[in-house]
Amino acid sequence: MSQAVLEPDAAASRGMDLLRFATAGSVDDGKSTLIGRLLFDTKTIFEDQLEAVESASASRGDEYTNLALLTDGLRAEREQGITIDVAYRYFATPRRKFIIADTPGHIQYTRNMVTGASTADLALILVDARKGLVEQSRRHAFLTSLLRVPHLVLCVNKMDLVDWSQEVFERIADEFTSFAAKLDAPDLSIIPISALNGDNIATRSENTPWYEGPSLLHHLEHVHIASDRNLVDVRFPVQYVIRPQSTTVTDYRGYAGQVASGILKPGDDVMVLPSGLTSTISSIETADGPVAEAFPPMSVTVRLADEIDISRGDMICRPHNAPTPAQDVEAMICWMDESAPLRVGGKYSIKHTTRSARAVVRGLQYRLDVNTLHRDESAAELKLNEIGRVKLRTTVPLLADEYRRNRTTGGFILIDESTNRTVGAGMIIEAR
Repeated sequence: MSQAVLEPDAAASRGMDLLRFATAGSVDDGKSTLIGRLLFDTKTIFEDQLEAVESASASRGDEYTNLALLTDGLRAEREQGITIDVAYRYFATPRRKFIIADTPGHIQYTRNMVTGASTADLALILVDARKGLVEQSRRHAFLTSLLRVPHLVLCVNKMDLVDWSQEVFERIADEFTSFAAKLDAPDLSIIPISALNGDNIATRSENTPWYEGPSLLHHLEHVHIASDRNLVDVRFPVQYVIRPQSTTVTDYRGYAGQVASGILKPGDDVMVLPSGLTSTISSIETADGPVAEAFPPMSVTVRLADEIDISRGDMICRPHNAPTPAQDVEAMICWMDESAPLRVGGKYSIKHTTRSARAVVRGLQYRLDVNTLHRDESAAELKLNEIGRVKLRTTVPLLADEYRRNRTTGGFILIDESTNRTVGAGMIIEAR
């Protein structure tokens, strides 16, 4: 690969904050073009990548460099002009690092959007200024709300095609704000842009003197995400038990994993579930050495003062702030299997944090129409991309919280035991 003359200084991005955001919108609203513009304006693409896009644009007959081709890498997407899979891209500015999930707009790819947005700090929804809000715009807003994405940005794209009309922008903004009021959208920003021309992307545009807000990139750089983490409830699912590999070291036993929530410090009193045994943290270590505290989403090794029988799937928490071990779970589930629907009586493997068990579907309370928010209580099954409220019974107690309180300990996946395919993604509403 040739010299990355457009690549930012990698050293400058070390140790910076990381923002994960997902893009969504109806087909042809410009998601891939917007991401291509962000990569181009932040000088995060290689020279030969740009040359390849210019060549591909010319062969397609485009009169401009089609930056959407930077993300629409799948041949099927280029031929159809749509985004099918979740395309992940990475870029950085002097202030922050970013991971983008470019999710599909088609309704038949709802499962892909759920996958892309499930770990996002921010969701970016595009609408075409000429079309205004469409059914898919509302569906994507609802899904981001269901997935508890803390920040939502509505980008009114292709403003150049409506002569930068303030009236058009305000009409779309008012309509979306009214719809978002019905959802759980704690932080909403609305920005007029032209992804193709770069207006209000990296810098403020002279074409929108009536718009007083920041550019999109400025908003992404400065949106506050530190307080989005749950720093109250200590949850440390044990992923791996580290034992001494040397005959000269006999007293080392560490518990490795990723901090799901809360803050851990040496000297803290902790309890281990499901045993209920208590101890004290003697030290917390990372690949770079000991640390004074650990917080999400750090990956660390915790050592305890007492010898306790702990294994993968156990959870370290506070003695007076612990999840209740639960085998009966009610959850919203997005069904992802195209070969067979979810039905009452179905049996699956369930993966929750680092704990695995088997689960049986005890009931389907309703299927939710994500376009109208209508609940169909007569539904007998969930088909591909459908979402519904389901009752599950597990063979092993899950150490779970409500998804609205903790996205890590409140989420799980269902796996088909015969094929080992992930067939569903769940968000816990109640566990008992």
